[in-house]
Amino acid sequence: MSQEERTTWVSGVVTLLAAAWYGWTAFGGFGRVPVDQIAYQRPLIIAVVAMIVGNIVGAVVLTAGAAIRAEVTSSGSAKAIDRKDERDASIGARGDRAGFYVVSSLTVGVLALAMLEVPHFWIANGAFAALVLSGLVSAVVRLVAYRRGF
Repeated sequence: MSQEERTTWVSGVVTLLAAAWYGWTAFGGFGRVPVDQIAYQRPLIIAVVAMIVGNIVGAVVLTAGAAIRAEVTSSGSAKAIDRKDERDASIGARGDRAGFYVVSSLTVGVLALAMLEVPHFWIANGAFAALVLSGLVSAVVRLVAYRRGF
């Protein structure tokens, strides 16, 4: 498994965990109180920051672990860990493109919500859903390409 594939796994898992935590936290009171009284702002910020920090920390830990393992087992060089070949670049571009299409189309829906003057709760959650789905689709497209080829 290449380093790019490992980082893609980390990205997908971190995004999924942060989104699940946010959904559990913010939508816990859904249906019992009006949406304009749900305190979603702090959990939303925490979830976005957790996704960013989690991806960075996960990539650093994976890279450091792979470098240590390569040096200890003499199974390769630590300098070769972050090498990308043409296949990695193509898979990354394909995943980025899929994520871009998802976030672009969902942003149109978020803009429509804003123009319809729906409560901020729905606009913020629509934007967050676009971010999460974009990240997940990008990760899934990359992982499928790594496993099945393209």
